Amino acid sequence: MKQNGILGLVYNAFFLTFIIAPLAAVMLVAFTDKGYISMPFDGASLRWFRAILENDDMVSAFWLSVRLAFASATIGVVLAVPAALAIARYRFPGRAALTSFFLSPMMIPAVVLGIAFLRFLSLLHLSGSFWSLVCAHVIIVLPYALRLALSSAVGLDRDAERAALSCGASRFTAFRRVVLPMIRTGVAGGWVLSFIQSFDELTMTIFVATPGTTTLPVAMYNQIAQTIDPLVASVSAVLIVGTVLLMILLDRMVGLDRILIGEAR
Repeated sequence: MKQNGILGLVYNAFFLTFIIAPLAAVMLVAFTDKGYISMPFDGASLRWFRAILENDDMVSAFWLSVRLAFASATIGVVLAVPAALAIARYRFPGRAALTSFFLSPMMIPAVVLGIAFLRFLSLLHLSGSFWSLVCAHVIIVLPYALRLALSSAVGLDRDAERAALSCGASRFTAFRRVVLPMIRTGVAGGWVLSFIQSFDELTMTIFVATPGTTTLPVAMYNQIAQTIDPLVASVSAVLIVGTVLLMILLDRMVGLDRILIGEAR
Protein backbone atom coordinates (compact mmCIF):
# COMPACT_ATOMS: atom_id res chain seq x y z
CA MET A 1 0.00 0.00 0.00
CA LYS A 2 2.70 2.46 1.00
CA GLN A 3 5.04 1.55 -1.85
CA ASN A 4 2.58 1.51 -4.74
CA GLY A 5 -0.27 3.64 -3.47
CA ILE A 6 -3.95 3.20 -4.22
CA LEU A 7 -3.59 4.22 -7.86
CA GLY A 8 -0.80 1.69 -8.43
CA LEU A 9 -2.80 -1.12 -6.83
CA VAL A 10 -5.87 -0.29 -8.92
CA TYR A 11 -3.75 -0.25 -12.09
CA ASN A 12 -2.18 -3.62 -11.22
CA ALA A 13 -5.60 -5.09 -10.46
CA PHE A 14 -6.99 -3.95 -13.82
CA PHE A 15 -3.88 -5.21 -15.61
CA LEU A 16 -4.09 -8.66 -14.01
CA THR A 17 -7.81 -8.81 -14.76
CA PHE A 18 -7.12 -7.92 -18.40
CA ILE A 19 -4.57 -10.76 -18.63
CA ILE A 20 -6.48 -13.41 -16.68
CA ALA A 21 -10.04 -12.74 -17.89
CA PRO A 22 -9.63 -14.35 -21.35
CA LEU A 23 -8.03 -17.44 -19.79
CA ALA A 24 -10.82 -17.69 -17.24
CA ALA A 25 -13.42 -17.36 -20.01
CA VAL A 26 -11.82 -20.21 -21.96
CA MET A 27 -11.75 -22.38 -18.85
CA LEU A 28 -15.46 -21.74 -18.19
CA VAL A 29 -16.48 -22.42 -21.79
CA ALA A 30 -14.59 -25.74 -21.67
CA PHE A 31 -17.01 -27.00 -18.98
CA THR A 32 -20.19 -26.17 -20.88
CA ASP A 33 -22.74 -28.92 -21.36
CA LYS A 34 -24.00 -27.57 -24.68
CA GLY A 35 -22.93 -28.49 -28.18
CA TYR A 36 -21.84 -24.98 -29.03
CA ILE A 37 -19.74 -22.25 -27.44
CA SER A 38 -21.83 -20.80 -24.65
CA MET A 39 -21.18 -18.87 -21.43
CA PRO A 40 -22.67 -18.71 -18.92
CA PHE A 41 -24.08 -22.24 -19.12
CA ASP A 42 -26.87 -23.99 -17.26
CA GLY A 43 -24.82 -26.92 -16.07
CA ALA A 44 -21.18 -27.98 -15.89
CA SER A 45 -20.00 -31.06 -17.73
CA LEU A 46 -16.81 -32.90 -18.64
CA ARG A 47 -18.31 -33.77 -22.01
CA TRP A 48 -15.78 -31.85 -24.09
CA PHE A 49 -12.81 -33.13 -22.13
CA ARG A 50 -13.90 -36.68 -22.91
CA ALA A 51 -14.32 -35.60 -26.52
CA ILE A 52 -10.59 -34.82 -26.68
CA LEU A 53 -9.71 -38.47 -26.03
CA GLU A 54 -12.27 -39.59 -28.61
CA ASN A 55 -10.81 -37.32 -31.30
CA ASP A 56 -7.92 -39.33 -32.74
CA ASP A 57 -6.77 -36.48 -35.00
CA MET A 58 -6.43 -34.08 -32.06
CA VAL A 59 -4.58 -36.63 -29.92
CA SER A 60 -2.12 -37.53 -32.68
CA ALA A 61 -1.59 -33.82 -33.42
CA PHE A 62 -0.79 -33.26 -29.73
CA TRP A 63 1.88 -35.97 -29.62
CA LEU A 64 3.33 -34.75 -32.90
CA SER A 65 3.59 -31.24 -31.45
CA VAL A 66 5.28 -32.61 -28.32
CA ARG A 67 7.87 -34.52 -30.38
CA LEU A 68 8.38 -31.55 -32.67
CA ALA A 69 8.80 -29.08 -29.81
CA PHE A 70 11.16 -31.41 -27.93
CA ALA A 71 13.36 -32.01 -30.98
CA SER A 72 13.38 -28.34 -32.02
CA ALA A 73 14.14 -27.05 -28.52
CA THR A 74 16.91 -29.59 -27.96
CA ILE A 75 18.60 -28.95 -31.31
CA GLY A 76 18.17 -25.21 -30.84
CA VAL A 77 19.89 -25.30 -27.44
CA VAL A 78 22.71 -27.50 -28.77
CA LEU A 79 23.36 -24.89 -31.48
CA ALA A 80 22.80 -21.87 -29.24
CA VAL A 81 25.20 -22.77 -26.41
CA PRO A 82 28.47 -22.82 -28.44
CA ALA A 83 27.31 -19.75 -30.37
CA ALA A 84 26.60 -17.90 -27.11
CA LEU A 85 29.97 -18.86 -25.61
CA ALA A 86 31.82 -17.73 -28.76
CA ILE A 87 29.96 -14.40 -28.89
CA ALA A 88 30.36 -13.74 -25.16
CA ARG A 89 34.04 -14.69 -24.89
CA TYR A 90 35.70 -13.46 -28.08
CA ARG A 91 35.93 -10.22 -30.02
CA PHE A 92 36.19 -10.82 -33.75
CA PRO A 93 35.21 -8.96 -36.94
CA GLY A 94 31.53 -9.36 -37.74
CA ARG A 95 30.58 -10.35 -34.19
CA ALA A 96 27.67 -7.91 -34.02
CA ALA A 97 26.50 -8.86 -37.50
CA LEU A 98 26.61 -12.56 -36.57
CA THR A 99 24.56 -11.93 -33.44
CA SER A 100 21.98 -9.98 -35.43
CA PHE A 101 21.85 -12.78 -37.99
CA PHE A 102 21.13 -15.39 -35.32
CA LEU A 103 18.39 -13.21 -33.80
CA SER A 104 16.88 -12.12 -37.13
CA PRO A 105 14.07 -14.77 -37.18
CA MET A 106 12.46 -12.85 -34.31
CA MET A 107 12.18 -9.74 -36.52
CA ILE A 108 10.86 -11.42 -39.68
CA PRO A 109 7.06 -11.88 -39.90
CA ALA A 110 5.97 -15.49 -39.52
CA VAL A 111 4.03 -15.31 -42.78
CA VAL A 112 7.19 -14.36 -44.68
CA LEU A 113 9.12 -17.18 -43.02
CA GLY A 114 6.35 -19.65 -43.84
CA ILE A 115 6.34 -18.75 -47.53
CA ALA A 116 10.14 -18.87 -47.64
CA PHE A 117 10.27 -22.28 -45.95
CA LEU A 118 7.56 -23.63 -48.24
CA ARG A 119 9.43 -22.53 -51.35
CA PHE A 120 12.83 -23.71 -50.06
CA LEU A 121 11.62 -27.15 -48.95
CA SER A 122 9.67 -27.61 -52.18
CA LEU A 123 12.77 -26.90 -54.26
CA LEU A 124 14.68 -29.52 -52.27
CA HIS A 125 11.76 -31.98 -52.40
CA LEU A 126 11.79 -32.20 -48.60
CA SER A 127 8.36 -30.82 -47.81
CA GLY A 128 5.95 -33.01 -45.91
CA SER A 129 8.41 -34.80 -43.64
CA PHE A 130 8.70 -34.50 -39.87
CA TRP A 131 12.37 -33.49 -39.99
CA SER A 132 11.75 -30.72 -42.50
CA LEU A 133 9.27 -29.32 -39.99
CA VAL A 134 11.91 -29.68 -37.26
CA CYS A 135 14.46 -27.72 -39.33
CA ALA A 136 11.96 -24.90 -39.84
CA HIS A 137 11.11 -24.78 -36.14
CA VAL A 138 14.78 -24.82 -35.11
CA ILE A 139 15.30 -21.59 -37.02
CA ILE A 140 12.27 -20.11 -35.27
CA VAL A 141 13.31 -21.07 -31.73
CA LEU A 142 17.08 -20.55 -32.02
CA PRO A 143 16.92 -16.83 -31.10
CA TYR A 144 15.10 -17.61 -27.85
CA ALA A 145 17.64 -20.23 -26.81
CA LEU A 146 20.51 -17.96 -27.84
CA ARG A 147 19.27 -14.93 -25.91
CA LEU A 148 19.03 -16.76 -22.60
CA ALA A 149 22.24 -18.73 -23.08
CA LEU A 150 24.01 -15.49 -23.98
CA SER A 151 22.66 -13.76 -20.87
CA SER A 152 24.23 -16.49 -18.73
CA ALA A 153 27.52 -16.57 -20.67
CA VAL A 154 28.19 -12.82 -20.64
CA GLY A 155 30.57 -11.97 -17.81
CA LEU A 156 31.14 -15.64 -16.95
CA ASP A 157 34.24 -16.10 -14.82
CA ARG A 158 36.63 -18.40 -16.66
CA ASP A 159 39.00 -19.01 -13.73
CA ALA A 160 37.22 -22.23 -12.74
CA GLU A 161 37.43 -23.53 -16.31
CA ARG A 162 41.13 -22.65 -16.53
CA ALA A 163 41.73 -24.42 -13.22
CA ALA A 164 40.05 -27.56 -14.54
CA LEU A 165 42.17 -27.45 -17.71
CA SER A 166 45.36 -26.94 -15.70
CA CYS A 167 44.49 -30.03 -13.64
CA GLY A 168 44.42 -32.17 -16.76
CA ALA A 169 40.74 -32.10 -17.71
CA SER A 170 39.91 -32.09 -21.40
CA ARG A 171 38.01 -29.15 -22.87
CA PHE A 172 34.86 -31.21 -23.17
CA THR A 173 35.14 -32.36 -19.54
CA ALA A 174 35.74 -28.80 -18.38
CA PHE A 175 32.70 -27.66 -20.34
CA ARG A 176 30.51 -30.47 -19.01
CA ARG A 177 31.65 -30.32 -15.38
CA VAL A 178 32.37 -26.59 -14.96
CA VAL A 179 30.96 -24.32 -17.67
CA LEU A 180 27.61 -26.01 -18.26
CA PRO A 181 26.56 -26.00 -14.56
CA MET A 182 27.41 -22.30 -14.43
CA ILE A 183 25.11 -21.45 -17.35
CA ARG A 184 22.46 -24.10 -16.70
CA THR A 185 19.83 -21.50 -15.74
CA GLY A 186 20.04 -19.79 -19.11
CA VAL A 187 20.20 -23.11 -20.95
CA ALA A 188 17.15 -24.49 -19.12
CA GLY A 189 15.23 -21.27 -19.62
CA GLY A 190 16.13 -21.17 -23.30
CA TRP A 191 15.00 -24.76 -23.74
CA VAL A 192 11.66 -24.12 -22.06
CA LEU A 193 10.97 -20.96 -24.07
CA SER A 194 11.99 -22.74 -27.26
CA PHE A 195 9.70 -25.67 -26.44
CA ILE A 196 6.74 -23.36 -25.80
CA GLN A 197 7.43 -21.29 -28.91
CA SER A 198 7.67 -24.38 -31.11
CA PHE A 199 4.61 -26.00 -29.55
CA ASP A 200 2.47 -22.88 -30.07
CA GLU A 201 3.76 -21.90 -33.53
CA LEU A 202 0.86 -21.66 -35.98
CA THR A 203 1.35 -19.04 -38.70
CA MET A 204 4.58 -20.41 -40.14
CA THR A 205 3.60 -24.05 -39.58
CA ILE A 206 0.44 -23.73 -41.69
CA PHE A 207 2.62 -23.23 -44.76
CA VAL A 208 4.97 -26.14 -44.02
CA ALA A 209 2.68 -28.74 -42.43
CA THR A 210 0.93 -31.42 -44.47
CA PRO A 211 -1.98 -33.74 -43.60
CA GLY A 212 0.58 -36.21 -42.26
CA THR A 213 2.40 -33.62 -40.14
CA THR A 214 -0.47 -31.62 -38.66
CA THR A 215 0.51 -30.05 -35.34
CA LEU A 216 -1.90 -29.27 -32.52
CA PRO A 217 -2.20 -25.51 -33.27
CA VAL A 218 -2.95 -26.30 -36.92
CA ALA A 219 -5.51 -28.94 -35.89
CA MET A 220 -7.16 -26.45 -33.53
CA TYR A 221 -7.24 -23.83 -36.29
CA ASN A 222 -8.90 -26.30 -38.65
CA GLN A 223 -11.38 -27.26 -35.94
CA ILE A 224 -12.38 -23.62 -35.41
CA ALA A 225 -12.74 -23.07 -39.16
CA GLN A 226 -15.01 -26.08 -39.61
CA THR A 227 -17.14 -26.28 -36.44
CA ILE A 228 -18.40 -24.16 -33.56
CA ASP A 229 -18.27 -26.76 -30.78
CA PRO A 230 -16.29 -26.09 -27.55
CA LEU A 231 -13.70 -28.81 -28.26
CA VAL A 232 -10.99 -26.21 -28.88
CA ALA A 233 -11.85 -24.54 -25.57
CA SER A 234 -11.37 -27.82 -23.69
CA VAL A 235 -8.03 -28.40 -25.45
CA SER A 236 -6.97 -24.85 -24.55
CA ALA A 237 -7.97 -25.43 -20.92
CA VAL A 238 -5.80 -28.55 -20.78
CA LEU A 239 -2.89 -26.62 -22.28
CA ILE A 240 -3.31 -23.79 -19.77
CA VAL A 241 -3.24 -26.19 -16.84
CA GLY A 242 -0.29 -28.05 -18.37
CA THR A 243 1.65 -24.81 -18.82
CA VAL A 244 1.05 -23.84 -15.19
CA LEU A 245 2.24 -27.25 -13.99
CA LEU A 246 5.30 -27.00 -16.24
CA MET A 247 6.22 -23.59 -14.79
CA ILE A 248 5.81 -24.94 -11.24
CA LEU A 249 8.05 -27.91 -12.07
CA LEU A 250 10.60 -25.60 -13.64
CA ASP A 251 10.58 -23.39 -10.56
CA ARG A 252 11.25 -26.41 -8.34
CA MET A 253 14.05 -27.78 -10.54
CA VAL A 254 15.94 -24.68 -11.68
CA GLY A 255 14.37 -21.59 -10.17
CA LEU A 256 11.91 -19.63 -12.28
CA ASP A 257 12.93 -16.31 -10.78
CA ARG A 258 16.52 -16.75 -12.01
CA ILE A 259 15.31 -17.69 -15.48
CA LEU A 260 13.11 -14.61 -15.70
CA ILE A 261 15.98 -12.41 -14.49
CA GLY A 262 18.24 -13.95 -17.13
CA GLU A 263 15.64 -13.27 -19.82
CA ALA A 264 15.32 -9.65 -18.69
CA ARG A 265 19.06 -9.22 -19.02
